[in-house]
Amino acid sequence: MDNNELTLSICLRCRDGRETRDTDLDQRGGRRLARAVVEAFPESTAARLGVQLRGVHCMSQCKRPCTIALSSPGRFTYLFGDLDPALHAGDVLSVAAAYADVADGFLPRQERPRVLRAGILGRIPPLGSADDLVESLTPAPIHQTDKMDAL
Repeated sequence: MDNNELTLSICLRCRDGRETRDTDLDQRGGRRLARAVVEAFPESTAARLGVQLRGVHCMSQCKRPCTIALSSPGRFTYLFGDLDPALHAGDVLSVAAAYADVADGFLPRQERPRVLRAGILGRIPPLGSADDLVESLTPAPIHQTDKMDAL
């Protein structure tokens, strides 16, 4: 796996309640979290492991700001919220490094920073995964007599 495909996405429009004006997008919590992460990134393990950063203009998690996601082809995808831009940039980079360090992207709860244990919003297995977390759901075949009974 090429770690250049590992992506840390940060919602830029999240509001954390510290904004002075609703229209000042540059002061929103998500943008402040992104700036803190970008500032700390060059010296981080996540950077050395090839994690890529990107800003997203809305991740639709307004009730749980500030929001980040970790994603990569063939790996679990994670979505986290409830982050404080002033406190959690290091935790964000720490979880990104942990994500880069495991082949399938699976991050056991106890191996994530504390704030990212409680703030998990979603964990999505990769398509085609044979992990124990995934079970095939195949609908029962409908027989012609079943269709007639339904009418």
